[in-house]
Amino acid sequence: MTSLSDKVAEPATPDGGEGKRFASFIVTGGIAALVNLGSRWLISHVMPYEAAVSVAYLFGMTTAFLLARLFVFNASGDSWLAEYGRFAVVNAFSFLVVLGVSAGMLRLVLPFIGWDWHAEEIAHLVGVVSPIVLSYYAHKHYSFGEKKKP
Repeated sequence: MTSLSDKVAEPATPDGGEGKRFASFIVTGGIAALVNLGSRWLISHVMPYEAAVSVAYLFGMTTAFLLARLFVFNASGDSWLAEYGRFAVVNAFSFLVVLGVSAGMLRLVLPFIGWDWHAEEIAHLVGVVSPIVLSYYAHKHYSFGEKKKP
């Protein structure tokens, strides 16, 4: 069995490998988004919407890290814990986008257009997908970027 610290994703190649990597990022991110959305729905039964979005984001982020580390990006040459720390930094910025978009959609946009069918779910879904491209490049170059040799 391969440990997380030994795993190295196949590098992207000039013949469309980057597109395949981005597609893998979308798929693994989609799985993590489902974890995020499902856990938010469960958690919303015991805490306010914004708090539930926040806690669910942690579940989704950890799922996204594990899947990205195993199936999408090359190892950086650093420990998985260091990569997780950088991944968390990127996700802290992405979280602000997710929370702002989710709350803005729920509190402003959807009421303005008269949308009330599954408003929390729709707002959260839009929020979760909003930072995809930014996150991909930040994780590629920072979270899992090749460690610089001194």
